[in-house]
Amino acid sequence: MNIRGTIDRPLTHDPKKQAPMKPSTSEPAGSATPDFATTGATGSRQNRTREMQLIPEALARAHMHERLHQAERERQAVRLAAARRMQRRAERASMRARRALAMAVMQ
Repeated sequence: MNIRGTIDRPLTHDPKKQAPMKPSTSEPAGSATPDFATTGATGSRQNRTREMQLIPEALARAHMHERLHQAERERQAVRLAAARRMQRRAERASMRARRALAMAVMQ
């Protein structure tokens, strides 16, 4: 059973596998006529539907990959903020120690 594609739903989107556009006496000018059999069209169509079925999986995988990277960036930002807090605390302690040493030397 040879089912032909329509304009809205072509049998294939690959231009090499589509019938060439040429005028015909039985059809209006500019319509496509099936000059050759589209043997690879069904295979590519099945492959395309398989790929389309895998699209949600690929999207979910990409989404989880992005969320993992975002979580890692957030953890790194939290670690950086904690390190800066500890650095400021250490600088304040150092200044207190210098001040105490200066006061001890002055007396």
